[in-house]
Formats: sequence, structure tokens, C-alpha cells
Amino acid sequence: MAAVYRRLGSGWRTVCRMGGPGSTRGKSSVPWYQEHLEIEDKGRRSAPKIPEVKSSIFRSPGVTVVDTMSQESLCEHLAQNVVYMAGPLIAINKPQGLPITGTQEGHSVMSVLPELQRILQLKSDLHVVKAAPKESSGLVLFSSCPVTTKKFEDFYAECRESERPPATFCAVTLGVPSPPQGEIKVALQVQKIGELNLVAPVMNPSKGSLERREVKKTETRYQVLHSAEGCALLQLQPMSVYREQLLVHCALQFCPVLGDHTYSARVAKVLGKNIYVPLDLATPRPQRIEEQILRKMHVTEQQVHRIPLHLHLQQLLMPDDPSGTHPTRLTAPPPPFFQRTMELLLLKMK
Repeated sequence: MAAVYRRLGSGWRTVCRMGGPGSTRGKSSVPWYQEHLEIEDKGRRSAPKIPEVKSSIFRSPGVTVVDTMSQESLCEHLAQNVVYMAGPLIAINKPQGLPITGTQEGHSVMSVLPELQRILQLKSDLHVVKAAPKESSGLVLFSSCPVTTKKFEDFYAECRESERPPATFCAVTLGVPSPPQGEIKVALQVQKIGELNLVAPVMNPSKGSLERREVKKTETRYQVLHSAEGCALLQLQPMSVYREQLLVHCALQFCPVLGDHTYSARVAKVLGKNIYVPLDLATPRPQRIEEQILRKMHVTEQQVHRIPLHLHLQQLLMPDDPSGTHPTRLTAPPPPFFQRTMELLLLKMK
């Protein structure tokens, strides 16, 4: 079942305007629903502070802050997280926030690849076949053989053409999608919003914008694996490839991914009902999380900005191998902080 989104005129329908830099609020111009949000915000600010305890996810060694790691420690971390190595293929379970490529100033998989090859005692250069995006943790598949690399690239292209999802992600979300299983189909494009280039949904894209690749039709299949206390553990299978697609799609389902401090601001509640916030006002900021969930996670409001993104590339399909040398799929466990969150929120992996 495809997800349906309301719109009014030429844009997405929303009924609230939340203050941002440069905004003005006056009694004569503030709608009733905005006043409700202001009262809600004041209530949050006056709430008692939540003490940090030892069971917080921040105590977990799995909360890897990539930018503060030395190149040597990052290499050791990747070497310790090899989940598959056979023939020309190697798969690692990368930490959240680590890009595949990057600038000389920052860490990336490619920047430490020569040292990683040395630690793993590999004689041939590795090439990336398939990888989790920067914002998520999860699988990165390498090949040291050009023929094998081409075979896998062709296989993943065939998967997309036959509508067979090659990659499976898991995510913890704030909110439970309805229905619990379905498809999210929406066109996306990168738009200049304020000073940032962010991904935005596009209703009824023109044929020309699609042909010029200014806009792309995207699709994600989702399934609720488990839910508890207003949160969900989702299985996400992207049928297209687009920047930050899964984060935007989850927000469109009123279920932003936990730790998404970029797109979760597009979702708000008024009188207990979910609404979409105008894109120009939904600027990136620390995610708003209900107090009861913060308490379960043993996190204070002042620590919310430190919550890492709970999005993980868990499985990759592998081509059929008559010899039985390779498995039918590769699997990487979620990082410790992800598993700790599941434990605290009473979410269970099937």
C-alpha cells in the first residue's frame, strides 16, 4: 500500500508555523495552534532535569565519535569490525558518521584504506562495491578483483530493475507508521532552504525536471518489526538511491529516525495530531523527543544533540554462487548504542 500525503495548492499541507531566526510573534498575529506550541515548549523548558545514569547509551563504547578518533584508532576499529572476508571480498561494519570519501581534513573510509589494507595483510588494492551512507552505520563491501567488482555492480543493477531490494536497513523511529507495512513513493530534489542544501519532496514533478535529473522519483518499502511506547523498530528497503532518502521518507510518515537532527523538525504535533511544518521553518536543530522517551533512554534534554542517528545498513544481498563459496546475504549487527536503545525502549528484533 502506497503512502498518501496531503497537499494544498502547489506545496505540502501544514497547519503550523514555528518561530525561527528573525521571526516575530504577536498576540494579534499568532494563530491558536502556534500559541499551543508555545505553551508546550514552555512546559518542556520548565520540566525537571533528568539525571544521567550509568545505563545511558552515552556510556556505551559503541557511540563512536569519528571526528575525534585518530587515523590509527579508526583503522583498528574498522579492522576489528570485519564481518566477512573470503577470496577477493571483504565486508566491514562501519561506524555511524563515517563517510566513504571525504576531504583531506576529515576522516573517511578511503583516507584510511591503505593502512587498513596493511593491517589486514592484503596485497591487492580494495575497491568499494556497496556501502552504507555517511549518516548511517553498517555494511561496506569491498572487492580486490575488477572482475568481481563488475559482477556485483551488474547484480545490484539487476536487483533494481527487477524490484528486488538489494539492501535492508533497520531504524529506530519516534512514532509508529500506519499502516505497519507499505511503500513510500515520492519525488525528491535538493533545494536551497536558508543557507543549507536540503532534500525536499516535490509534488507532481514536471517531465522536464525528471529528464534533466533535477528531480528524482524515489521509493522505500518499510515494515514495522516491533513497536513499544510510541517508538518503532523499522525495516527499510530503498528501491532507489538518493541522498538522505530514508530520513526524508521516514519524516513523511510522521516517524523521524531517532537521532535525525536535520529532517525531524519537519514533523510536529498540535493537540496530539501530527502535522507537517513548512520547509522554510523546519530548519535543522536538536531533535524534539518526548520526556517519557528521554527518561527511558536516561538522556537529558541538554544531551539530545549528542544522540547518534539510529539508522543501520544491516543486510546486503549477494549474487548466486553455485560453488557455495559466498553466502546469499551479508549481515552486520547494529552498533552497541543502537542495541542499547532497543533494550531501553523495549524494542525487539525479529
